[in-house]
Amino acid sequence: MKFPKIKYVEIKIGSAAPNFTLPDQKGLNHKLSQYKGRWVLLYFYPKDDTPGCTKEACMIKNSFPEFKKIKAKIFGISVDSVASHKKFHRKYKLPFDILSDENKKIVQAYGVWKRKKFAGKTFFGTLRTSFLINPQGKIAKIYKNVKPEIHAKEVLNDLIKNS
Repeated sequence: MKFPKIKYVEIKIGSAAPNFTLPDQKGLNHKLSQYKGRWVLLYFYPKDDTPGCTKEACMIKNSFPEFKKIKAKIFGISVDSVASHKKFHRKYKLPFDILSDENKKIVQAYGVWKRKKFAGKTFFGTLRTSFLINPQGKIAKIYKNVKPEIHAKEVLNDLIKNS
């Protein structure tokens, strides 16, 4: 099997967060730079309405009032379509926006689009990874191998320590 050539990127703590413009579940564009001055959580996830991704989104939803108190902006990002995001967002009544990266430019810019193996097959997909961006637009923390059931609390603890 031949795989496309992908430029691998490694984002480091303290580096500027790569800017982007992506549509949300309503088709409205969000530009990362417009949220400068606030803490931003970008959580990348593999696929809408799958068990781990649903658990992660719902755990963040359950903690959303605490994120709101801190004035942190949250974006879920996957390569699913706007239409898929709209259904997922509505089904679970998510209080934050989920962004569509169908062209896979942002998952590549953040270095989370990688070769994966599952059930004996090799394919490209999104690694469940999050980036906490400080109010100056710099990467404050990178969460790799995210555990959906504890991720929201983990991020909240880091935000409370740094706010």
